[in-house]
Amino acid sequence: MAAKLDSGGGGKYHVEANSEINVTPFVDIMLVLLIIFMVAAPLATVSVEVKLPRAVAPPAQNPPKPIFISIQNDGDVYIGDFKTDVGSMGSELTTQIGRRNPADERIFIRADQQTRYGDFMQVMNALQDNGFYSVALVGEDTSTE
Repeated sequence: MAAKLDSGGGGKYHVEANSEINVTPFVDIMLVLLIIFMVAAPLATVSVEVKLPRAVAPPAQNPPKPIFISIQNDGDVYIGDFKTDVGSMGSELTTQIGRRNPADERIFIRADQQTRYGDFMQVMNALQDNGFYSVALVGEDTSTE
């Protein structure tokens, strides 16, 4: 903000606020940007003419729905929202994934913080026995942004 000094009044200065907007720097910056864009725009276009071949790639498939296994603190095991036991978990997972390769599937495990280590290891062993080797452990994100 600009100030105007008035020299009247016996050597003492009186400061008065200048309320006019100075747009000259703004106009200067806009003109420089305009010149930059006018010079850069022709460089962004390709001037060599090329006949491109048609793309006949099949459309990409949607990724499969993730599979969550939940282990409660009392040892109950769920695949998604449906309760199961460790013995039949492998066959139920194989039914869910269909013809896909179990080794390529990622299984997400959610376990209660009070879950016994033995219950967790039974689930892990059942997954490995049935060919599910890619396992991700799900935890609660406590970071604040």
